[in-house]
Amino acid sequence: MDLLFKEVSNNHEISVYDTPELYGEKGNFRVLEFSNKAIQGAMDLNNPARILFEYPRAIIHLMDYNTPSFEDVFIIGHGIGTIAGHYSEKRFKVAELDDKVVELSKRFFGYSKDNVIVGDGRQILECEDPLTYDYIILDAFTEKGTPLHLTSREFFRITREKLDSQGSIIMNLMGKGENDQLLNAIHTTLSEEYAYIKSFALPSEGAADILNIIIMGRNKPIGFQARHMAGFTEIELGQGYVIRDSSPK
Repeated sequence: MDLLFKEVSNNHEISVYDTPELYGEKGNFRVLEFSNKAIQGAMDLNNPARILFEYPRAIIHLMDYNTPSFEDVFIIGHGIGTIAGHYSEKRFKVAELDDKVVELSKRFFGYSKDNVIVGDGRQILECEDPLTYDYIILDAFTEKGTPLHLTSREFFRITREKLDSQGSIIMNLMGKGENDQLLNAIHTTLSEEYAYIKSFALPSEGAADILNIIIMGRNKPIGFQARHMAGFTEIELGQGYVIRDSSPK
């Protein structure tokens, strides 16, 4: 491993390093990582346009399949800018809490767009005009997981107001799949504002494994093609409690 950068920012420890192996694959990779080995983004230096991780490939398919002519997207959580960087011809606005993440995405990962606003994603989204976006994508994590104020009913109401009639929210989450109390709560809370919900997970070896989970909400039916979901399969999340801004933290 060749360490290129390491610093404790206002929010967490951040590292950038090059490695000849990533998740068992040999090659030439560059990684953005938070503390506790939480990888936020990675690039194949031999093929920078390649999207390495399954979850952005699955999200891209859901976007292309459900609203092929989409134009405007709001993303909370920048990472190295994988999804926004993939769509050079679309209009993206990205909210990122940590200015150091934005700086590193440009310095080490070639992110060239000037469309990232530093600040709290919910506060920034609240200031957007109604019916503006085709997609809102939530991909924001701290050491404790997705921030609570980005999973409450009040937040989902804001997202619905900012989406057009065909619009969708797509969330990248972490959890234990169908037996996860918090994921069930997020699913139930999202159902309070959106008529159609679909959830997807990568296969796991054990029920206790922490997995990438994708949840999509829309007020129109949601479609997908399984062969383009990068290994994600549809799951059924259970009934949970409704998360509100006043919920215990």
